Amino acid sequence: MTPFRDLDPAEYALPAGTREKLLSPALVVYLDKVRENVQRILAYAGTPDRWRPHIKTTKIPAVYSELIQAGVRHFKCATTREARVLLEVLEEAAVQDADLLLAYPLRGPGLEVLAGLARKHSTTRVSLLCEDPGLIDSIPQPLSIFVDVNPGMDRTGVPLADRDRLHAVVRGAGDRFRGIHYYDGHLHGPIEARQDEIFACYDLALELCWELRELGFPPEEIITSGTPTFLHALAYPRFRELGNVVHRLSPGTVVFHDLRSEQENPDLHLTPAALLFTRVISRPRTDLATCDVGSKSIATEGEHVCAFVLGHAELEPQTPNEEHLPLRAVSAAAPDLGTELMLVPHHVCPTVNLAEQVLLVDGEKIGTAVVTARAHDLLA
Repeated sequence: MTPFRDLDPAEYALPAGTREKLLSPALVVYLDKVRENVQRILAYAGTPDRWRPHIKTTKIPAVYSELIQAGVRHFKCATTREARVLLEVLEEAAVQDADLLLAYPLRGPGLEVLAGLARKHSTTRVSLLCEDPGLIDSIPQPLSIFVDVNPGMDRTGVPLADRDRLHAVVRGAGDRFRGIHYYDGHLHGPIEARQDEIFACYDLALELCWELRELGFPPEEIITSGTPTFLHALAYPRFRELGNVVHRLSPGTVVFHDLRSEQENPDLHLTPAALLFTRVISRPRTDLATCDVGSKSIATEGEHVCAFVLGHAELEPQTPNEEHLPLRAVSAAAPDLGTELMLVPHHVCPTVNLAEQVLLVDGEKIGTAVVTARAHDLLA
């Protein structure tokens, strides 16, 4: 069955007065859907303390505030700009017990930028990843350190087999050592075959955890699990046997949800909360309509279909250009010129990063928000 074909378009309808003024394409964030998704994830996790959401997805202070209001206090980000925006939101909310991991192996002046943020916002504990024992002396105070372990993702981290290097990072971090970052994002195969592979991967993580404890460097925390492995990590029984070691999960896409996550994890039962409003601008053929969304407004990685057209399962998005997305009508005539449509992105995280502003819908209240944490800073 096509994901999202049962979604009710009426739940995403914008008032006529708003549509008349809204330039397209426009990213629209529905805060009621955000709250529903956050509460569902918290229900799965059992407690806000178990969740360390990756805020690279959301990038908007108002959404960060929703997580804070829901009781979330542990966060993970990818850039110093995301760190700065979150720390400012935490300070404005007078939160005194937050914890932020910049889950990226920073090099160069970014290290001092992050340290400066940690000093300025001293009520939040700030950490970063490290995989290089030779870098530790360059990591300024007051930053804490998680060792970045590569469990097979092959993107960053020390390979599990390289125990000498892992031990060297942990020893070098000394009393700043916080724990293990163990991102298992490569485990997203068919649902029915996924659990055994994931559990075997976590067995290796726990071996490392106990090994470090025996060496006199007990981890305070082990962080796993993006969206594909989230429910499996909750079901893994040995995470309940960690004693003083806290296990946290770090999915971030779940706050907004998207087509890719629905295809890979239909059992999460989440609802799309960030959609693109678009208009049909051309009908080059009777079975083809082109809307004003393109690769400059929606993520288009790989060979995947870049979106689902809400309420129109008969429309198949084709390969987008920079400013154009053709939609092929497979069982009906293509929509008329000027038709307004809503698209659920295949990958919402980079889609949000492409938008400078969003339309923010909160029930009958409609406003705008700046995507403050998008992109990267240039100079330290």
